[in-house]
Amino acid sequence: MNRSLATSLPRTARARAVDAATLQQHGAWRPALMLGLVSLLLLGLAYALAATGASRLLFPAQADGSLLIRDGQVRGSQLIAQPFTGDGYFQARPSAANYDPMAAAGSNLARTNPALQERVQASIAAVAAREGITPAQVPGDLVTQSGAGMDPELSPAAAQVQMARVARSRGLPVEQVAALVKAHTLGPQWGLFGQPRVNVMTLNLALDDRKATP
Repeated sequence: MNRSLATSLPRTARARAVDAATLQQHGAWRPALMLGLVSLLLLGLAYALAATGASRLLFPAQADGSLLIRDGQVRGSQLIAQPFTGDGYFQARPSAANYDPMAAAGSNLARTNPALQERVQASIAAVAAREGITPAQVPGDLVTQSGAGMDPELSPAAAQVQMARVARSRGLPVEQVAALVKAHTLGPQWGLFGQPRVNVMTLNLALDDRKATP
């Protein structure tokens, strides 16, 4: 009578074979668990702590969010636009998120969308009336929203059309305001990428540091 190898083994031998297979299966989990734990500690904790510590050591201002502080109070961030009220301030680009960092987004409207075209035309008329210029002189970035809705920078042309209004409201010579605009105009990134731009946040804070002349 034919018998299988398993049934032909003594009872103790079969038990030892089962125990060895069980231990082998249990042992296969250990490297996987250890690899997962070590990866979590190294990549999820140690790397994050090292990168955060290095950034705070090498770039302390940027690590804190490039905050703009005056008289011990945070007035904003150099990287995030915010609305300014009053004729004495330069105005940033429109924001689809209403300048809310927690809701940063664009309008996602196509250029052919009638709602977008209507809003842009209304914005052109409003900017032209505010600055005392013709609609054809209104720069495009003063009436269009950035992709994130939080762009703190304008083109030099968009800053220049606002200089007369700001100077008149603050009682400053236009030449002095123009010098401030020039001082806060940045060139292309690393001299290669992008276009010259003016940071509205730092420019407005610099204006607040100036005293109006009679």
